[in-house]
Amino acid sequence: MNLQILLQQVMTEVASNPEVQAVPEKINLWKMTTYGGPIMVILGIMLAIAVYIFIERLITINNASQEDKSFMSRVKDYIHEGKIESAQRLCRETDSPASRMIEKGISRLGRPMDDVLLAVENVGNLEVSNLEKSLVILATISGGAPMLGFLGTVTGMVLVFFNMTQNPTGVVQLVDLSSGMYQAMVTTVGGLIVGILAYFGYNYLISRVDSVVRNLESKTLEFMDLLNEPTK
Repeated sequence: MNLQILLQQVMTEVASNPEVQAVPEKINLWKMTTYGGPIMVILGIMLAIAVYIFIERLITINNASQEDKSFMSRVKDYIHEGKIESAQRLCRETDSPASRMIEKGISRLGRPMDDVLLAVENVGNLEVSNLEKSLVILATISGGAPMLGFLGTVTGMVLVFFNMTQNPTGVVQLVDLSSGMYQAMVTTVGGLIVGILAYFGYNYLISRVDSVVRNLESKTLEFMDLLNEPTK
């Protein structure tokens, strides 16, 4: 039985079935989701995880992006006045990635400039790593969800052909195809939706992290220039 004959039988079944000719029942999102089978449960969990990571990381990155415009000028004044402890206290009270970098640099004052720069950069790398925490999970979801949806498509088509072989009359009925085809299509849609949302969320957060990194690099250069200024 080739595909053309199969489609002709399905169309004949639809035309001759009075229930099918009646006004179709409206389908809602929840009902459509239930047609997807167990794979939709997994996709739902992945979506919940992706939303949680996005919101949690967004809050963390927003907090890291906030800065006191007068912070570096106050640090500069304290260092020029020799008030090292006051400068360190200001860094602890500010509580931002940049302030923690500067605090580490201040604690290394008196050592070679290369050592100071290395200490500042190490703290900066740790801060960036903390901002990027869990983003790899979001990236995995963005790539894995469409693949999982495709798996549902394959299993749905397997179910279609299995139901066809179980019909003792050898005549394909529309009901034999509906459940498997529903699963195939719904899981594909679900996987794409979860994957697309996770993909855009991941790239947006990465762009925000890059903005914070550029700010940290700027603060590092400003601090090192401060230490290299000639003493008046």
